[in-house]
Order: sequence, then structure tokens, then C-alpha cells
Amino acid sequence: MPILGIETLLYGVEDLDECTRFFDDFGLPQHARTDGMTHYRLEEGSNVVLRLLDDPALPKGFKDKGVKEITWGVDTQESLDALADRLEAHQEVTRGDDGVVRTKAPSGMNVALKLWSRKKVTYAPDPVNAPGHVKRLNVQRKWKTRARPKIITHTVYTVPSPKEEFEWYRDMLNFRMSEEQIGMGFYLRCDGANEHHNLFLINMNFGPLPGYPVFHHTNFGVEDIDELMVGTNYMTRRGWETGALGSGRHRIASALFSYIESPAGGEAEYGADSDYIDDNWIPREWNQVFATYSWMHKIPQFLGTDQKWQYRLHPSYVPNGAGDSEWEE
Repeated sequence: MPILGIETLLYGVEDLDECTRFFDDFGLPQHARTDGMTHYRLEEGSNVVLRLLDDPALPKGFKDKGVKEITWGVDTQESLDALADRLEAHQEVTRGDDGVVRTKAPSGMNVALKLWSRKKVTYAPDPVNAPGHVKRLNVQRKWKTRARPKIITHTVYTVPSPKEEFEWYRDMLNFRMSEEQIGMGFYLRCDGANEHHNLFLINMNFGPLPGYPVFHHTNFGVEDIDELMVGTNYMTRRGWETGALGSGRHRIASALFSYIESPAGGEAEYGADSDYIDDNWIPREWNQVFATYSWMHKIPQFLGTDQKWQYRLHPSYVPNGAGDSEWEE
């Protein structure tokens, strides 16, 4: 019953014009605009929709601005019907005339399911040179002037119980655990996707978080570190601020990141060069700080400098039920 990824993120915002200016600058392709709504559509066919917080078309959800509903794209009608039937056996579900199935996750996040034919996108990143390993001879790297994201890679929100939320996504929607970051949360992958994670569930009481469920950020995929940093430079020149972590590379997922504070709520992240995985992957359990960054140009105080090298195969997934694999230190 494959879920392919994020089909639509529906935002509730305070200032539609300002948020439209932000996502225009960020590089999302505008698909439609009305007095009360801005609609972006990315190359893969995914959507970002902005509506005012008092718009009656906006479902009730988390109290702050940000993503109010996540729509997951499903591969076939048979899969969609099976998922809807499973959900309906355990909780309230609505089935719209448009074929969209809607319910809520335990945290209160609005979750929708709909048929989606996700389009394949094509990137052609420049080969990387290293001493003794020349892959680009007499050829310059491409010069970029703007970031133009083509996919929505993942979204993130905070919850009272990341474990309970993870188990709901696993049991109701067939999500896979990719990693657990101890004390912080769970990284999840859709069963029909190969991105390292499509959803990250954070403990709402972690560090500087507000202590209640809230949208945190969305990651938009770009080609490489050049597009990621050119986009960041463009955004700062346009007056937008970088986020708390700035730019760097995570150890979890090996992903390059650059966070920008968003007037639509939370942050918008440029992401590149992440790990891709499938069902042969064994989830890991990670030390909180060590997992967060391999390098970062802007290390916040709450992360400190505790870089203790600590991770292991997740005890719940070790083959033959051996739940005490050693920490790698």
C-alpha cells in the first residue's frame, strides 16, 4: 500500500502577501494566486498552498501559523481504499467527494491521503574532483544564480510523544523508522519512497521548543551544495534571516542543510546530498548532539560541543532479536 511522499502542504498564515514574497524568493514555482490563496506546484507535482489563518477552508489544527494539513500521495485507488479502511476501524475518517481521505494523527495534525502520480525529476549534479580522483577535467562547474527546488523531501513537527506518533504512522500508514535520535525524536520514511525520511517527529519539550505541538520546518530538495548556498545568499540579500542552525551537514542522513526563517511559520530548508534507503536499511539509534551535525557554520548554544561519537543499530531492529548491539564510539 505505498505512500509515495508529500503531495500537499497546506499552510495557515498571518500575512499572505509577505509569505508569498518569501516563497517566491525561495524559488518555488507559483501555480495560482487569488486574494485569499497562493498555490505553488513543484516539478514532481507536489504542492504548497498558503491560506489565511481565518480562512474557513482551513482545517482546525495546531494553534500557531504553519502547516495545518499534510496530504500524503498514494500510488493506487486500491491502496488508498485499504488505508482508509484500516484507519476507519480505529478512528474517525472522512471521505470527500474529491476522493481525499482525511483524519488526524494523535498529536492533532491533520492528515490527508489522495491518489498521486509523482513525477520523476532529473538533476545533473557536477562531478566532484578530489586530489588523485579527477572526475571533471577542463570543465568548470555550472554557475547558478537562484535556487529552484523540485521536490518536497520532508516535513517536521513537534509532538507530546514522538514514540506514540511514530507507532501510529507505522501501524496505520505503513511508515518505516529510519532513525531514532535519543531524547529528540523519530525519522520516518514512506513505504513507497527512498528519501532517508519524509517525516521527522520531535519531542515538543526538547531544548528551545515551545512545549506544545507546532509545525517546525519543511525541507525542499535542490541539486547540490552550490544551489543550496546560492539560494541562501539570495535569500539573505532579499532581507530574510537564516535559521537557528544556519547551514551545514547533518550526520543523520548525511544531508546538507540550510535553514531560512519563514513568515509562514517555522523554517524553510534547502536540502541536498542526503542518503537514500530502502527496506534493507537497519535503523540506527543516535546520540542527540552527535547526530545533528558533522559540520555547521552556526552552532547554537543549546547544542553545545558534546560531540561524543555514539550510535548503534536500533535495538528494535537488530537481526535475530539481539537488542543490545554495541555503541560505536
